[in-house]
Amino acid sequence: MMKKRLLIEIGVEELPAKPLLKELDNIQSKWQRVLDEYHLQSEFEFYYTPRRLTLLHEAFSDRQDDSTTEFIGAPKDIAYKDGKLTAAGQSFLQKAGISEKELEFKQIKGKEVLYHQQKCAGQKSAELLPKMIEKWLQSLNFGKSMRWGDGEFEFIRAIRSLVCVLGDELVSFQSYGVKSAKKTFIHRSVSYDLCEFKDISGYFELLEKNFVILNQNKRREKILAEFKDIEAKNGVSISEDNELLDEVVAITEYPKALLGSFESEFLQIPSEVIISSMRDNQRYFGVFKGEKLANHFIVVANAVCENYAQIINGNERVLRARLKDAMFFWQNDLKNGLQPEKLAGVLYLEGLGTLKDKAEREKAAAKALCELYQNAEFSDISQAIHYAKADLLTSMVYEFTELQGIMGSYYAKVQGFSDKISLAIREQYLPKAENGALPSNEFSSIVALANKLDTLMGLFSVNKIPSGTKDPYALRRAANGVIKIALNLGVKFNLRELLNKLAPNYKKFDLQSLENFIFERLDTLYNANSSFIKAVLMSQNADLVRIDESIKALIALSKKDDFSENFSTFKRLANIAVKVSAGVDENLFETQQEKALYKAFKKCEPNAKPSELLRTLFALKPEIDDFFDKVMINVKDERLKINRQALVYEIYEAFLSVADIKELSL
Repeated sequence: MMKKRLLIEIGVEELPAKPLLKELDNIQSKWQRVLDEYHLQSEFEFYYTPRRLTLLHEAFSDRQDDSTTEFIGAPKDIAYKDGKLTAAGQSFLQKAGISEKELEFKQIKGKEVLYHQQKCAGQKSAELLPKMIEKWLQSLNFGKSMRWGDGEFEFIRAIRSLVCVLGDELVSFQSYGVKSAKKTFIHRSVSYDLCEFKDISGYFELLEKNFVILNQNKRREKILAEFKDIEAKNGVSISEDNELLDEVVAITEYPKALLGSFESEFLQIPSEVIISSMRDNQRYFGVFKGEKLANHFIVVANAVCENYAQIINGNERVLRARLKDAMFFWQNDLKNGLQPEKLAGVLYLEGLGTLKDKAEREKAAAKALCELYQNAEFSDISQAIHYAKADLLTSMVYEFTELQGIMGSYYAKVQGFSDKISLAIREQYLPKAENGALPSNEFSSIVALANKLDTLMGLFSVNKIPSGTKDPYALRRAANGVIKIALNLGVKFNLRELLNKLAPNYKKFDLQSLENFIFERLDTLYNANSSFIKAVLMSQNADLVRIDESIKALIALSKKDDFSENFSTFKRLANIAVKVSAGVDENLFETQQEKALYKAFKKCEPNAKPSELLRTLFALKPEIDDFFDKVMINVKDERLKINRQALVYEIYEAFLSVADIKELSL
């Protein structure tokens, strides 16, 4: 068996960046799965450009290893009846592809079973590779696909070339309407035609000579080096945006970073608008002088030429046109101001009324939250909520939907609202991502919580509940936001009480389902054994802050060397705990062990923080072990029995105020 270099390239029409990047991690793992399936494991490199997916193996076997396949069937007494093969026996013959004469038997786990061992000669890799490549391509999921060839073929973009070279030899095959060849596309600035290469080394030389940087990491390095050079020469800083950088790397074969400019008068537009216009529409990077946005931008071109002035000028014209539109929207919105009264004419969702109705429900939620946090600013908070959604009716937000809330804060400020109200309007949608920023103060937090609680209550009340991976209204993000904000404020937050308080404002629905939905988000917040979270929730405590403290306390204790021993003792206690109607009567103690255990237990402070309570409870281990060793609980004297049961249950109940130890697993 020989090892050879293997080159595979899928040449395609321009790949869209976002779907490619979304599937990127899976592209390699799916090829690895194909290699494993065909028993041709080999290390490889994966490269991509806008017009190709490339795999390179430096040492690929020219054929599979020979292998042995074992077939194990039913026990002999089931396979044969009255000396003849049963249906189970016949099925085994068919499966193994043998005759009855070739049938063997083998002792496995004390039973004589049908057995056959078959040697399989390894196939040539050149014969297998076409099937492997097609299987790999069919496994890739980029979301939307395009069809070509009378709808016969389907992929993210039309496949225009196939390369499969093993050693120096072309693996000839046809797939997706394309015949493999030693041909690839070079940079379009040089030629639009497929260009021929002799061997794998020639492939890399051809691309390098003709301005295709195949390695995506090297394209990234080139861009960042040019960024540094521009920054040094012009005394500016370029915005760090890894997501945008990933996209630019994905859409270029020979990137070139260029500095463009726009008129300084456009800087009166809010910087978020300019950055959004540059980033989302044109894939430009923002440029700063000090802390302020400068009237410059960075475009990463995918062109090869001696003079890039024309490219810069073209991009400047495109951006100038967009900024002129943004300036018009900005000035028009300023003239009209925020008009919350118009929200009465905008439907929020069927069954939930208008955006004005939503605002009123949010005010009711905010009132309950102000009572919870003992916040005396309800009047101002109510005003912030009244104006919070008004920017949805502005021209700017219509054009840049991602700027809702942000634009509202600017317009509110111009209209003379306080910084606190303007900031709350800006921060009402936070956090926007799993690890996103939270509202910066209690005032903004109440506004944001009111928004999320109404969204959750409202959508659940009209049965718009997420199922599986589908969550069109981002309710999981809203639930996550409620938890994160409540924990950030650090004040007792009884979710169950709050939901019950808000329920009369909505159509009747199962509040428990919403409570469970929100609590399910806790699994994403902690790097811990999931049973810890389940155990805490089984305590029936609905205070998010207390729940958080309890989970963290369990996690901290679980890292101590003696946790397993403590856990074992308390698990035993929990398993035998029986709730009885009577309380503990010290006068009924007959043994020193009972007295010692109860005395030690009474030192535990039931209202202590979870970490302290668990520490003092775990300190009872010697007394509990001594009690279990020397005291019989199920004695004939009913009074003594019940009293000892009550003692055990009180200790279990104290633990239950933090977590149900029955649910814990190590």
